[in-house]
Amino acid sequence: MLDQITKYQRSRPPSDVRFSVLIPTWNNLPYLQLCIRSIQSHSTLPIQIIVIVNEGKDGTLEWLRDETDFDFVHAQQNVGICYGLNAARSLVISDYIIYINDDMYVLPDWDGKMWTNIQGLGTKMFMLSSTMIEPTTNGNKCTVVKDYGRDIESFKETELLENYTALYRDDWSGSTWPPNVIHVDMWDLVGGFSIEFSPGMYSDPDLSMKLYKAGVRHFKGIGDSLVYHFGSRSTKRVRKNLGRKTFLFKWGITSRTFTTLFLKTGQKYDGALTTPKLAITTKWINRLKRVLE
Repeated sequence: MLDQITKYQRSRPPSDVRFSVLIPTWNNLPYLQLCIRSIQSHSTLPIQIIVIVNEGKDGTLEWLRDETDFDFVHAQQNVGICYGLNAARSLVISDYIIYINDDMYVLPDWDGKMWTNIQGLGTKMFMLSSTMIEPTTNGNKCTVVKDYGRDIESFKETELLENYTALYRDDWSGSTWPPNVIHVDMWDLVGGFSIEFSPGMYSDPDLSMKLYKAGVRHFKGIGDSLVYHFGSRSTKRVRKNLGRKTFLFKWGITSRTFTTLFLKTGQKYDGALTTPKLAITTKWINRLKRVLE
C-alpha cells in the first residue's frame, strides 16, 4: 500500500498557516478545482491545502504538478479516504486539520467562523463541523435544504453568494461528517481514520467514537459556517464496505445509537455532551443486532 503512495510538499513557514485542509479526490477534477477556488476566494485565514489524489487519470495529477500552492499525495490506485487521509498527515504543518470533500463549495468566512468557535471553546478536545447546504432533502436534520444546482453545469454560484447569509441556522449537535476540524493532537491521539473501514463508509462516526472514548464532549455543528454540497460525486462510484456491520462489532452498538443518543445529532447544540444511560431495551436491541449480523 505505502509503496503506491507518493507525497509532494512545497515548503512554507508553519506560522503562516492556521488550518490544513485535506481534500480527497478520485478523478473528479472539475469539482476539485471548484472546491479549491472557493477555499482560495472565501477563506479569511491562512490555509494549507493538501489534496489526496486517487489515481488522477483525468488530468488531476498533471494539474496539481503544475500548481505551486498545493501539497498533495498521489496513490496509483484508489486507496479510499482512510489510507489517503492518514497518508497526508505527515504533510500537515498547522495545529488544526480540516477534512472536506471535493464536491463541496465553501462560502465566505467559513473558516473564520470555525476559528471563532475554537477560540471560544478553549480546549483541544472537540470536533466541529460546518453546516452543509444541499439541493435535496435526505432526512438529515443538520443540513439546510436549498437548491442552487445539483452539478457544476447547473450551479447557481452568483445567486448562492447573494443569498447564503439567509441560510444561517442554529448551531447543532453531532459533528461527524465533513467539513470537520479537529486539533492535530487529537488526530494523533486516536490514530486518524481507522483502516478497517476502508474505503471509507462509516469511518466518520468511527472517528467521532474514538474521540468520544478519548474524552471529547464537544461535537458541534456551526450554523453560520456554510458549505454547498453537490452530493457524493465520488462515493456513488465506489464499491462500498460493510461499515455499518464493522461499527456494530467494533463498538458494540449501532452507529445510529451512537449518533442519536450519545452525540444527539441534529438537536440544538447545548454545550458539552453528557454520557447517556441506555435503556435496557436499547441495550438488548444492540445485542440482538450483533447476533443477527
